[in-house]
Amino acid sequence: MAKKSGLSAEDVDSLRSQLNEGTVPMVWFTAAAVGMEEGRSAKLLAVTDPPEGDFIQVRPTGSKDEMSFSPAELTLEKPPPRKKPATPPPAPPEPPRHTEIIHPYVPEAPVKPAAPKPKPAPAPVEQAPAKPAARKPSAKNAVPEVTVTLVSVGEGEWTVEVLQGTRKTVRPTPVPPASVAQAAKLLTPEVAEIVEGVLNAARAQQLARVEQLRAELEAAQKALDDLGA
Repeated sequence: MAKKSGLSAEDVDSLRSQLNEGTVPMVWFTAAAVGMEEGRSAKLLAVTDPPEGDFIQVRPTGSKDEMSFSPAELTLEKPPPRKKPATPPPAPPEPPRHTEIIHPYVPEAPVKPAAPKPKPAPAPVEQAPAKPAARKPSAKNAVPEVTVTLVSVGEGEWTVEVLQGTRKTVRPTPVPPASVAQAAKLLTPEVAEIVEGVLNAARAQQLARVEQLRAELEAAQKALDDLGA
């Protein structure tokens, strides 16, 4: 079997797109896959982000374990089916041989007991080479680390994002300032104080803007009145 090359960056992007579209693509193990037979197939489960180390999660065919591998250990090249060795035809039976042997008369000599034959030394037992340790499956019941980040983007606007391990599961999403203030009060007093300070600064900024707009409106109204509208 020819050695298969690993996944390229374009192959990884294509597989990620297929997963996003709801397709479950198939991949095959290369000779570099530790603890896996070359040419064995597997279902692609996820391509984690960022793409570092063993970031491609698969389930080998015939197994319920979820395992992580690097691009060099997987390929999109399906191996050809293995050919069964041809069975040689059975050899024809040999015809019976008839041999007539005429023994001349020889006086019988005393039979000596045969000397015991030495027992052959036992052949050395070859030890099979140690197999590489199988890759440990990822723990299904492990609780992933979750990071929730609130960001103030200016003028009283807030966003929230969530990281599950190294994957960004919730991208920056707008959050009402009132919800941020309510959530901060349920946390530590230090967090509530910092958030309240940011909200007060945003209120002061908006109040100053309202006053400026109000003054401009009064000036425009006075100019309209002077024109005799």
